[in-house]
Amino acid sequence: MIDRSDVLQAESRISGYVRRTPLLRGGTAAAPLWFKCEFLQHTGVFKARGAFNRLLAARERGELDPGVGVVAASGGNAGLANAFAAAALGVPATVFVPENAPRVKVERLLGYNATVRQVGAEYAEAFAAATDYVEETGALFCHAYDQLDIAAGAGTVAEEILQDEPSIDTIVVAVGGGGLYAGVAAAAEGRARVVAVEPFNIPTLHAALAAGHPVDVAVSGVAADSLGARRVGEIAFDIASRVPPTSVLVDDAAIVAARSKLWSDYRIPAEYGAAAAFAALTSGAYTPGDGERVAVIVCGANTDVCTLEDHPDAGTTGEPA
Repeated sequence: MIDRSDVLQAESRISGYVRRTPLLRGGTAAAPLWFKCEFLQHTGVFKARGAFNRLLAARERGELDPGVGVVAASGGNAGLANAFAAAALGVPATVFVPENAPRVKVERLLGYNATVRQVGAEYAEAFAAATDYVEETGALFCHAYDQLDIAAGAGTVAEEILQDEPSIDTIVVAVGGGGLYAGVAAAAEGRARVVAVEPFNIPTLHAALAAGHPVDVAVSGVAADSLGARRVGEIAFDIASRVPPTSVLVDDAAIVAARSKLWSDYRIPAEYGAAAAFAALTSGAYTPGDGERVAVIVCGANTDVCTLEDHPDAGTTGEPA
């Protein structure tokens, strides 16, 4: 179970290691809108927060062997974050990625001096290889989303939003495996509603809420490289069961259009998964009430900038938010 106290502990722990990203005003006077610019975070993605919280908390508990270091399974973003955090703390990092992980992310992993191992066609296969590696070496495993330290670190995004604009009514967040969503929901509980946005092609949380428990879903579509979980995490499902979100789905065309609008109107270079949250508003999947004050988390920018004004090739692998 996760709650706001976990997020507040994470906030204190990672202070000085992560950036406090800006909350920028958009929208109109009649329809207030803010963008939480987490694409400006270290490594270009919110996951640096969870990675630092995981490593620092493990070090406090004596669980981090500086000689062996950490291991992560990742289509890119979680690996980037953990490699960056490990380098900052002076410990080695090994990252397992699918064989067709985006080239831009693999190159950046290598740039952070991580050992990169490419295994399988989906995140789930890289995950299995990473867990085997943990058994062999004793490395600290950093889950992409379903660990308390990871989710609590991610939740500091919402804590900052509500500190900077206490009048925010609603926080809109993209969901893959649910680490970011879980932390945001914990931080916002009793203070703001949460709109959980997923692609129609990867409805992990939506399907779990309908079934009453996490279930496997197919993985495909433009946002699969960052929202490509087969099922939502237990931590995310637990808090969604306790404090049900507004769960909405958006199609690939809406995600592509929202990403293009973020770039053309605001010069925000979002990756497809990060644009999914904004797509809920631009597509009408979620319509705010009169005067509702909405914050959208733009959670990552690890994308090929050459495609910002073009239609993408649909991805099929990745690790979730």
